[in-house]
Amino acid sequence: MSKQVTQINTNKTLTFNGKMLTISKPSVMSIVNLTPDSFYDGGKHGSYKKLLKRIEKDIDYGCSILDLGAESTRPGSEPVGVEEELKRLLPALKLIRNTFPEIIISIDTYRSETALAAAEQGADMINDVSSGAMDKNMLKTVAELKLPYIAMHMKGTPKTMQAKPTYKNVVKEVNDYFTSKLVECKAAGIKTTIIDPGFGFGKTLEHNYELLSNLDGLKKHKAPILVGMSRKGMIQKVLNCDAEDALNGTSVVNTIALLKGASILRVHDVKEAMEVVKIVDQTH
Repeated sequence: MSKQVTQINTNKTLTFNGKMLTISKPSVMSIVNLTPDSFYDGGKHGSYKKLLKRIEKDIDYGCSILDLGAESTRPGSEPVGVEEELKRLLPALKLIRNTFPEIIISIDTYRSETALAAAEQGADMINDVSSGAMDKNMLKTVAELKLPYIAMHMKGTPKTMQAKPTYKNVVKEVNDYFTSKLVECKAAGIKTTIIDPGFGFGKTLEHNYELLSNLDGLKKHKAPILVGMSRKGMIQKVLNCDAEDALNGTSVVNTIALLKGASILRVHDVKEAMEVVKIVDQTH
């Protein structure tokens, strides 16, 4: 049986290419979709001018991290291939890096080739929905790049993950997954691993809320916890609404996540997420 890895103290500071992020208080990560088909904001930006204006607002609101994704991983999505991913990603990444040199930039990709190319253009972190399962070279590549890594739990692939996902005990299985995954990341040479339980990735509505209710159980891994529930189906189904009307519900689940130990909120709506962070902070 693998021994549990002790990660960094979550009251300390993370380092991203020399940039420092203190996570004794929660941080907000802004979702920047560079895709035409994401479930909520695909194709909304339209132009780099609009994209930069939106990012500038998010930074002014207080986001600490931008998460750039150039391939949709919504349920049932088809992969676009590395060439198309890089075609969408690299010009935008270069422009954003040059325009906002101090912001931490994460790259949402499961491909090591994309991770390497993005790092060469100044990316600071890799956010992998498959935790290395979809590219056997990913963990080694991230370790060689000396970048922090977000390891997410997902059952299956984006195309298949919502095809009747089953667990005997979803909370135990996700915890066991991270016990072994953190060992694997450490063995590969990755110094900082952030864990993401993967809300909506191979989970039913009941699985998602069981995980949220027991999110504080992930604190035993001593790794920063990232949650991404922004406007997702787990909110829409409970409130009988679409993504456009799921902002209030997003604030509610983000509040619960912070109270249960989340360190990073990955969101579409930075202003509202920062308000959640500020109010929850007043209770501590």
